Amino acid sequence: MPTIARELADLAALIADPGRALILSRLMDGRAQTAGELALVAGVTPQTASWHLGRLVQHALLKVERRGPRRLYRLATPLVAQVLEGMMTVAVTGPQATRPPARIDAAMRQARTCYDHLAGELGVALADALREREYLVLDQEVGGLTEAGTAFLGSFGIDLRPSSRHRRVLCRPCLDWSERRPHLAGRAGAALAELAFQRDWIRRRPQGRSVEITDTGLDAFRSLFGVRI
Repeated sequence: MPTIARELADLAALIADPGRALILSRLMDGRAQTAGELALVAGVTPQTASWHLGRLVQHALLKVERRGPRRLYRLATPLVAQVLEGMMTVAVTGPQATRPPARIDAAMRQARTCYDHLAGELGVALADALREREYLVLDQEVGGLTEAGTAFLGSFGIDLRPSSRHRRVLCRPCLDWSERRPHLAGRAGAALAELAFQRDWIRRRPQGRSVEITDTGLDAFRSLFGVRI
């Protein structure tokens, strides 16, 4: 029976390099960055970073965007982000005897982006609140919005009708590596994160994936969504 064991081994070896792992982890915040910025993240020379980035682009883990004279790199697809988040979950939940204790920054644990949706305590609490109000059906495998949930998100101007630009699944559980419970991914999860940024409920920090919950955001998440944080 044919298998993809060789391809799996090649992919694992590609990600296993510490420099490339640092680059991929940084790009999990969904933002595109230059080779120079990623070289600093990985702690390598610009030449070495270019070699790493070339390999990651070649194997379809990253894509290049040109903005004038600049070349920016970002994760190639949401599937790549999903794979990386799953690997992070396995990395922090393996046998204690074979790994050091996970060091999770408090800000990362509280609220962060997972590619284009919300994760951490905020992301999980938001998914929980939507389920409690029967707007969302979400378990370890599948997810979906109820009719009431579609109307609720529509009240914020969120249009989740499928289009040629949005072929991703509407709702998908994404196992949170710090909370070890699912948060909401897919088009609905991305739309909620975009709404939160637009309304200044959350703000990106200069570096990394963690986001700041503003005072306005804290009130909104609690009063509008019933989030308990």
